[in-house]
Amino acid sequence: MIIMATSVYDFTVKEIGGGSIPLRLYKGQVLIVVNTASKCGLAPQLEQLERLYQDYHDQGLAIIGMPSDQFHQELADDHDAAEYCQMHYGVTFPITQRIAVNGKQTAPLFKYLKDVSKAGMIKWNYTKFLVGRDGQLIHRYGPLTQPNAMENAIKQALAAPTVMA
Repeated sequence: MIIMATSVYDFTVKEIGGGSIPLRLYKGQVLIVVNTASKCGLAPQLEQLERLYQDYHDQGLAIIGMPSDQFHQELADDHDAAEYCQMHYGVTFPITQRIAVNGKQTAPLFKYLKDVSKAGMIKWNYTKFLVGRDGQLIHRYGPLTQPNAMENAIKQALAAPTVMA
């Protein structure tokens, strides 16, 4: 599949209820896209992501959690996964329907993010993509990078002028 995208704004993801979330709604915001998994040992990163969301949302930070069961660490149902994130980690940012991050069924957004990061396949849950206000990838963070370690880069991205792609 050839992706003819120029920014993350060219993509739409599916919310838990089945509705569409066009990423163009996030134009002018700093966005973190992260593949999540409820039963993963890295799931406590959701607490740090939520703290960043609470601390910087009013300044223009958005986060989208995208559950994936490709590493066999997600609950069986999309609603259960979202509820788990909310109940155990207080997550208030959007959680989408489950997606594939690798292979033939890779979600188009993840195909694009992997291509522009030039870092290859997703190796594990909690790979994080920081996207600037212009819809362009700033940096891909590996699963073991704690979200708090992204804070300075988030602040820099939020301080950048709002330029729409």
